[in-house]
Amino acid sequence: MILATSEAFSFVTTLTYFGDVVFAVSGALTAARYRMDVLGYLLIGVITGIGGGTTRDLLLGRTVWWTKNPTELILCATAALVTFFFIPSDITRRKGMVWSDTLGLSVFGVVGCHVALQFGAPFVIAVFMGMITATGGGLIRDVITNTQPMILCGQLYATAALFGALCYASLRSWGISEVPSALVASLGAFLLRAWAIVYDVRMGPPGSFIRIGKKSS
Repeated sequence: MILATSEAFSFVTTLTYFGDVVFAVSGALTAARYRMDVLGYLLIGVITGIGGGTTRDLLLGRTVWWTKNPTELILCATAALVTFFFIPSDITRRKGMVWSDTLGLSVFGVVGCHVALQFGAPFVIAVFMGMITATGGGLIRDVITNTQPMILCGQLYATAALFGALCYASLRSWGISEVPSALVASLGAFLLRAWAIVYDVRMGPPGSFIRIGKKSS
């Protein structure tokens, strides 16, 4: 049992670090679109990487994790700096940002839900905290850069994060161990978000609940 718990912790930690890196890269690529300097890259990259988890911890009344262990703060800053110095200036930044964000979204929904469950949050709250963790950093990034937040323009963005968190919490409540639960839930969130990107799937107001493909003029 100790070994299983240790393996699960290690896997969730790996997912967390992976999410930190890809979210920080997505933030740095957004900074690149606006031709920011190195401090701009650092600021936007770090905020994107840790913003959602910070919001989650504040809402749960939990000590914000990176104030005790700055490993993830340093990891986000490093990813942003690597992007600044080594990503070619002619990269398709918008596509890079969107797909980096998608990877971060798919794992952070699970990580946020896991953290909330470990903290003792009820099922519904844990699922909601998963969505907050996955979308919070991207939302803050978009607000700071004066970009229309993806969460507010009908894209299956928060929906994908919510789906991943719900899958994880459900699988755990059915007795499935943490590693397969996290893998299945992350993959499910990623596939849903990727489908929405590739086929331009959007949700709309009453009368136009869902749309697939470009709107005809």
